[in-house]
Parts: sequence; structure tokens; C-alpha cells
Amino acid sequence: MLDVEAQEPPKGKWSTPPFDPRFPNQNQIRNCYQNFLDYHLCLKTRTRRGKSTQPCEYYFRVYHSLCPISWVESWNEQIKNGTFAGKI
Repeated sequence: MLDVEAQEPPKGKWSTPPFDPRFPNQNQIRNCYQNFLDYHLCLKTRTRRGKSTQPCEYYFRVYHSLCPISWVESWNEQIKNGTFAGKI
């Protein structure tokens, strides 16, 4: 489905993710998880439609800034094994 092994950070300047009104509290766990899901959903739908995946880069940058690397590795492994609990 998605080649999670080929994911590399995009080139260019990285900045702190902007404020997201869906997650107003200090704890950003849900924000991290939602942006991970949004990235994969964006990739899936844009690839299926034959469009550029460049707009998905925003979600990639946000979840890479907020999520611990161990979580991302674990989620990618679960996606690869078909055991990921999120809806992608």
C-alpha cells in the first residue's frame, strides 16, 4: 500500500508547527497522531488520483516535529504488518 520505508524528510527550512485550534492544550499527543493519520490519508488519496503528493509534506513536517521517533517507527511497522489501529 504505502512505502513507509521510503519516507524521507523534505529538504528546506523546518520550523515549529503552527498553532492548531483543534488541539488547544499543552499536551500534543493527539495532534501528533492526527497529523500522522492525515499524512498517510493524504498520500493514499493523492496517489490514487494521480496527483502530486507535495501538499502532504505539511503533515509530514508536523508529525515529525511533534511525535517521538519510537512511536513513528512503531506505527510504520504496524502499517507494514497490517495491524495499525488507525483508519487510513
